[in-house]
Amino acid sequence: MSPTPVYVPRIRSVPGRPIGDGATGGRRGATPAGAALEATALRAPDRVLVVDDEESNVRLLQRMLARAGFVNVHATTDPREVAALVAAVAPDVVLLDLHMPGRDGFGVLEDLAPHTRGAGGPYGPLPVLMLTGDASVEAKRRALSLGAKDFVAKPFDAPEVILRIRNLLETRRLQYLLNQHNARLETTVRMRTLELEEAQLEVLERLARAAEFRDDDTGRHTQRVGEGAARLADSLGLSPAVVALIRRAAPLHDVGKIGTPDSVLLKPGRLTPEELVVMQTHTTVGASLLGGGRTPLMQMAERIARSHHERWDGTGYPDRLAGQAIPLEARVVAVIDVYDALTSDRPYRRAWEVERVLAHIQEGAGTHFDPEVVAAFLRT
Repeated sequence: MSPTPVYVPRIRSVPGRPIGDGATGGRRGATPAGAALEATALRAPDRVLVVDDEESNVRLLQRMLARAGFVNVHATTDPREVAALVAAVAPDVVLLDLHMPGRDGFGVLEDLAPHTRGAGGPYGPLPVLMLTGDASVEAKRRALSLGAKDFVAKPFDAPEVILRIRNLLETRRLQYLLNQHNARLETTVRMRTLELEEAQLEVLERLARAAEFRDDDTGRHTQRVGEGAARLADSLGLSPAVVALIRRAAPLHDVGKIGTPDSVLLKPGRLTPEELVVMQTHTTVGASLLGGGRTPLMQMAERIARSHHERWDGTGYPDRLAGQAIPLEARVVAVIDVYDALTSDRPYRRAWEVERVLAHIQEGAGTHFDPEVVAAFLRT
């Protein structure tokens, strides 16, 4: 006779449920860890999948499991169906015969590798209990190397079978609890990190405004650069997420000016070569203030602060980057920064007419500025 599937109807099915307490055969446990889990979610009976080509063995195991209180048992005598059954049933443990015709237990273990190896899903790796009369060391080593977790020898000893099943279920349940605990810890750490970086960002924004008040009576330059850079980024077709980052990061482009002496920052005449070097350090000072951030926002702000005075032709500072080696967000801010600075009064000069500024920026396309960014700017 060809192998035929043998099924036991499911008593209960709870999608996405946590792992049940194998130590109680699928009933709710009384352990402290189990109580903690039950406080947050209902648990379903443990799901057991039995795979054996001998129908008599399947029936025997079903009776053992039923007497032990397991009420959610699935079974098949066709090893070719196991992978599909695991996907459909999502068992908590698999009882797998080793020697079967057509596809033996080793082949089934290979099929189940995505479930038995690595993370194995939200509940951890799927435990497989091998059922075999082959006690050879070679067979055990091969099965273990393919993901099996334990062995039961034939003929079956009922108490031993149930104890081994419960041990595997308890181990998996504890792994689930550990995974949940680690996930909560990671979430807490991530939230605290974001809170700290948000607080750091607020301080840096205040420093940037304080630096700006020294040569901009309105103190609005940083905000205008943020708004203008976001509009320009949007016109370039950048994603809404990147546009939002640029809107927040761009106002910090000149935060390093907090370390520039007034004698240089507010000098009404042309800077000497020595003073020019001092002025240019605001890029590296700003990058240093913003450096070390772990969020995309802080990392982008650091890139903008360091590179917004780089030039397309490679003659800028501090790193003499050229072309697309300059971060795109810095190329965007470079255009908006020059436009806003030249159209605003400063202690050392009067504001330019808008037409003159636009002509200046257009003239700088391909030397000072990224031509594509300039073209997008002139369209807005």
